[in-house]
Amino acid sequence: MPATYLMWLEAPEIASSVRPGQFAMVRCDAGIVRVLRRPLTIHQVEGDRVAFLYRVTGDGTGWLAERGRGDNLDVLGPLGNGFTIDEQASRALLVAGGIGLAPLRFLADCLVSEGREVTLLLGSRTASHLYPRELLPGGLKLVTATEDGSVGEEGLVTPLVGRYGRQAGQVFACGPEAMYRALAQDRNSLPPGLHIQVSLEVRMGCGVGACLSCTIKTKAGNKHVCKDGPVFDLDEVVWGETPVCAL
Repeated sequence: MPATYLMWLEAPEIASSVRPGQFAMVRCDAGIVRVLRRPLTIHQVEGDRVAFLYRVTGDGTGWLAERGRGDNLDVLGPLGNGFTIDEQASRALLVAGGIGLAPLRFLADCLVSEGREVTLLLGSRTASHLYPRELLPGGLKLVTATEDGSVGEEGLVTPLVGRYGRQAGQVFACGPEAMYRALAQDRNSLPPGLHIQVSLEVRMGCGVGACLSCTIKTKAGNKHVCKDGPVFDLDEVVWGETPVCAL
């Protein structure tokens, strides 16, 4: 996956309390003091370790990609509200667009360990951008889609949701804003009572709801992604008026 990194940290306090969908604020110095941290969702947890999956998009994440074994990072977390798992739902559908798999990997681990039937729809531009199959947990069904047709279904991953979502008890998604808007527009192809939880990625300043920089518009009024989210119900968000970052 070009310009994409998987970083493991020894962080027992975070590992012991984090839930799927939560995130951490990571300080990236990049040679000078950086006031604002970078929000990164928890990608995986193993014992006292947590992992971040992220793409280099600027100086901060570029600096982070240069860290190595033995380095220390200033990390604040876990933060936010994660995914809600319905105890009565035996089947779950996960929809990941590009690096949107970042928060869904940890969720998949939890669902599989609980004996639930999990299907993962994984989409990317081309084969080289796909998350490696060998890094995914065993026991889930994987369906891939690439825009150029190099692997799996040809096209976007979104049209596959209608095909697989009818059998799911819950749907969890993470990807670019265009994917969320497509899901919202095609909502009638899925059962009306089916809940679709989406993880939003927006620019954040503090991560704790103090600076209000991550405010979004919902049908219940303005909310803050860092404090009220980052996970929201698809039907709750007012799409087109929400500053979701491209993943």
